[in-house]
Amino acid sequence: MHNRVIRWILLQLVTALLIISAVTIILGEIVTGSAPTAVETLLPDFPVETVQIPVNDEYAVHGWLAHGMSGHGAVLLVHSMRSNRLEMLGRARFLNNQGYHVLMIDLQAHGETPGDRITFGARESADVAAAVGYLRSTFPHDRIAAIGATLGAAAIVLANPPLKLDAMILESLHPTFAEAVANRLKLHLGNTGEYLQFLLLPYFSFLLDLLVNQLNPVDRIGNIAIPVLFIAGTLDRHTTQSEVKRLYDAALPPKELWIVEGAGHYNMHTFAGKSYEMQIADFLSTYLQRQ
Repeated sequence: MHNRVIRWILLQLVTALLIISAVTIILGEIVTGSAPTAVETLLPDFPVETVQIPVNDEYAVHGWLAHGMSGHGAVLLVHSMRSNRLEMLGRARFLNNQGYHVLMIDLQAHGETPGDRITFGARESADVAAAVGYLRSTFPHDRIAAIGATLGAAAIVLANPPLKLDAMILESLHPTFAEAVANRLKLHLGNTGEYLQFLLLPYFSFLLDLLVNQLNPVDRIGNIAIPVLFIAGTLDRHTTQSEVKRLYDAALPPKELWIVEGAGHYNMHTFAGKSYEMQIADFLSTYLQRQ
């Protein structure tokens, strides 16, 4: 009887471990799996030029470029996780109407830019660096800013060396990768889901062949000596206000923090509309337009 109980307990433990391991593997594959989308035929309702920007000998970043007024400034728009350049069309239209050159890109493993895995800003930072270099060579007399949402914001901050920008706007950016994972597990699986991070983080490290502590924007933001505007929502459960405040505190001046009342995690422009446009226009005019 005693041995039977022990065997039953061991069987339950093994079963639980197998289930947890399977869930970890499935989540890892889902989260890091590529998100290709046919984008090129869905042209916006304002003039754009299709561009392909080489990153290395293996692939090029796909994007759209909208020309503005010479000397007025250029803005790179970088989309969020599992999205593509279409997400940034509203921002692009508004900024182009303001006279800015605007470049929208698909990060690697998103949209039409090739890639086998999403890497939470690690490989994507090379895409952003290539895009900034393209803007620098195409518009040598213009100041350049970048606007990134979630993954796009992480790619901007994680670029090494820091990007040659004149200003940047970071929307809904997490301070550490571990906090980002824990928040999402808790949001989707409840309080117990948070404990899965102790298996998921090593698995992500294995899948991506890097240490996950290399994916912490809060460790990089203090090395970026350009004006920065942080944007966060009061109802964001993926990245909390206190987490964004830590990023803000770690950043070098000049810096600004805009907390959007009632906003969640995604697409601040869609949520805040004209308020968003006024905030962005004021910030960019200060740092991009030559007086």
